Amino acid sequence: MSAERIPDPCVLVIFGASGDLTRRKLLPAIWHLNDQGRLPEQFALVGVARSPMDDDGFRNYVAESIRGFVADSDAGAFDQFLGKLSYISGDPRDPETYALLNSHLKNIDQTRGTNRNRCFYCSVPPQVYLEIVEQLGKTGMHEEGSDDGWVRIIIEKPFGHDLGSAQDLNWSLHKVFAEHQIYRIDHYLGKETVQNILVFRLANSMFEPLWNRRYVDHVQITAAETVGIEHRAEYYEAAGALRDMIQNHLLQVMCVIAMEPPSAFDAEGVRIEKLKVLKSIRPFSIGEVDRYAVRAQYANGMIDGATATGYLQEEGVDRTSKTETYAAVVFTIDNWRWQGVPFAIRTGKRMAKRATAITLQFREPPHLIFQNSDVRCSTLTIRVQPEEGISLSFSGKTPGPDMDLGTVKMDFNYEDTFGVRSPEAYETLILDCFLGDATLYAHSDWIGKSWELLMPIQEAWSASSAANVPSYSAGSWGPSQSASLLAGEGRQWVEL
Repeated sequence: MSAERIPDPCVLVIFGASGDLTRRKLLPAIWHLNDQGRLPEQFALVGVARSPMDDDGFRNYVAESIRGFVADSDAGAFDQFLGKLSYISGDPRDPETYALLNSHLKNIDQTRGTNRNRCFYCSVPPQVYLEIVEQLGKTGMHEEGSDDGWVRIIIEKPFGHDLGSAQDLNWSLHKVFAEHQIYRIDHYLGKETVQNILVFRLANSMFEPLWNRRYVDHVQITAAETVGIEHRAEYYEAAGALRDMIQNHLLQVMCVIAMEPPSAFDAEGVRIEKLKVLKSIRPFSIGEVDRYAVRAQYANGMIDGATATGYLQEEGVDRTSKTETYAAVVFTIDNWRWQGVPFAIRTGKRMAKRATAITLQFREPPHLIFQNSDVRCSTLTIRVQPEEGISLSFSGKTPGPDMDLGTVKMDFNYEDTFGVRSPEAYETLILDCFLGDATLYAHSDWIGKSWELLMPIQEAWSASSAANVPSYSAGSWGPSQSASLLAGEGRQWVEL
């Protein structure tokens, strides 16, 4: 982030200010932005929640939250930051809450010179933020002034649970806010490594010529977690791995990998090219879902030497549940660049390792002259988490008189190379919203198309006639059935 990226004076209003997301992610992110001088001098943060607190109570809550996730900082700067905070206790369903908020924001505009620039962050479930949106519309707080002032709203996923609900959600949002005011946040797009994919491709002339069907055999995108559902049974039973991870995070990452170079790195250019990728994906039919998609649930197993409970034994889970904790889908992109290159996406809980990575496996050389040697296909792996970096594996001769080949790895690690802390995704995305830069946010067109693509899979898996859900042992790399998705051309999943 360059020093020039300083937003206009503004107010950030967080609905759900006493919630877990605010405490763990949003407050530390805003503090880091403030500490780095990325926020304007005329900045204010207003928390809104049902928890009974006054301004001082909220400041104490924020101080405890930040200290729990951030190393010690200058006490004077910390106190100055806390002085910019205030709080309104009220139910987001109560119109009186918005009357108080409206009056409070007008006062902040006068006393701090924030010029009616406002960002509303809905750190609440969709059924709640639709009521927030409606109330903001009724009080006129959604309106942008004629003096270049701005009003924006950030909403968290899920952006619907199927195509119909996503369309209804967008319709409800657009009744109040214009599309340019709506920022649908996907924290995966704020990760440094995901952003660096385009830099890696488009700022280095040695790689972009290889980024196509002539040289790439297939692409794998993996998001594996070792944790289970962690007391989120109510949410997860209604969501599942396909909705929770593939429809948003991993399809976004796939679009960044597969998109054509935009004419400019701006919101409009990137949005157009990502949407083109979705429109190029070959649609599924319900009858052929089993050829391209696999689901499963984790069963009892061992992770890091400890016993892990199976999904059906988790508290709050229906013992007859067919909700998937693992999902794998192979997509085909019917365009000039990627024709015939499978894009395989998988995600799962209670897997062998916590790792999110993109692996491009290159094609074998057209003629192998080293007949007695084990020549392995070269791979490029982009690591998203837990450690961010890029590694390139290729064949090289091992020392000695014989022509024996081994695998050589060139590895780049962000922290080791640059020696600085990589910003958290929420830091980048919140700052971008303040700046009016929607490049890393999801557009309504993209959301609708992503749901449209996945509807046949959802319908096949939710049908009463659907087969029983396979299981995989906790601590493994998923069900054996997923191997068949890649086995047709002798491909196999990588173990990260």
